[in-house]
Amino acid sequence: MENEQKIIAFFKTAPKPVSAGQVAEGTAVDRKEVDKVMAKLKKSGEIESPKVCYWQWKQG
Repeated sequence: MENEQKIIAFFKTAPKPVSAGQVAEGTAVDRKEVDKVMAKLKKSGEIESPKVCYWQWKQG
């Protein structure tokens, strides 16, 4: 669960939409783990994609 919290914190503080690679680099979490957590966040609707391959925390 620690990795998930790191990724959520990264999304919440990112000033602009980010790619999965940027999340992995910014959190020092393995890319495969980032993909798993992002899939979960997408499914629950916590992150959204304003443009192809870039994601951001869903506001409000």
